[in-house]
Amino acid sequence: MGYKVAVVGATGAVGYELLSTLSERNFPADEVVALASSRSIGREVSFGDKTLKCQDLETYDFHGTDIALFSPGAKVSDIHAPRAAAAECIVIDNTSRFRYDEDIPLIVPEVNPHHLKMFENRYIISNPNCSTIQMLVALKPLHDLAPIKRVVVSTYQAVGGAGKAGMDELFEQTKKKFINDNLPPDVFQKEIAFNCIPQIDVFMDDGSTKEEWKMMVETQKILDPSIKVHATCVRVPVFIGHAEAVNVEFASPLSEEDARDQLMESEGVVVLDNREPGGYITQSDCAGEDAVYVSRIRKDPTVEHGLSMWVVSDNLRKGAALNAVQIAEELDREFLKGKVDKASWVVRLSATPPV
Repeated sequence: MGYKVAVVGATGAVGYELLSTLSERNFPADEVVALASSRSIGREVSFGDKTLKCQDLETYDFHGTDIALFSPGAKVSDIHAPRAAAAECIVIDNTSRFRYDEDIPLIVPEVNPHHLKMFENRYIISNPNCSTIQMLVALKPLHDLAPIKRVVVSTYQAVGGAGKAGMDELFEQTKKKFINDNLPPDVFQKEIAFNCIPQIDVFMDDGSTKEEWKMMVETQKILDPSIKVHATCVRVPVFIGHAEAVNVEFASPLSEEDARDQLMESEGVVVLDNREPGGYITQSDCAGEDAVYVSRIRKDPTVEHGLSMWVVSDNLRKGAALNAVQIAEELDREFLKGKVDKASWVVRLSATPPV
């Protein structure tokens, strides 16, 4: 017997990928419900070879729904994720709302699946930031060989990370350029067409942006609190796919050969590292793919134990939808065992009610 699954924010870019990924991976769902805002009631979305009509999130009763995959924006998750959890529905949230709550697990299945047991605290599981996910999938296998002391990362992030509106702005501004016209920025701080913007999210007191802060805090929560992270996050005129130049300092020696061999054997990682023109992965290469790709692995001679690499992934797939569905799969394997025991949930919920 399968699950009843709700996809919240079904009309958005990540919502579309959630539905597609659930279908492609044959997640054991007997019923999938598409939820969105009231203005999208009745709008049709695809789920495999089926068509679903969106229902109103505001009035939806989560009782009887086993798992809800949320991607509606942090403010909406703040209202409706606890409401779903209180109705005995496990929430896997793609927004930033719950990532930094100490009692809510922040999960990358290839990195910290052991943290998933914390879901019983509040029946909410958080999906990390897309740029953090791909970096940690590449770093975890290396951290297992030699402890990581410090990471310096520069990201080159697609406009898809800002949702459909960001993709539309790049498309429209690019069209305007070809007719010698301009479209003022709305989604981004400056024109994104044929440009790079060294700001993602708001600035903080120390001069970092919140996106850069997220990569530091999430790395420490997910992988190791002792790792120091310094990030520079840049929005680039690419529709889908984040790229990262990652410089890693280890506490002990790790050769580029051993690092390459370890990554080649690691779950979720594909190494394409040929030292020849085009012998690496780019953002356009990874669009629509599930893996985290690693290229240009090489020694960093400026520190005692240093390596550099180029890490690329589809931010809407592994950076959001796929990671969330993998969390649901891990939940099914390790905790639900393919069968939801509602009676036992009621007992636990009465002892530790979701907030």
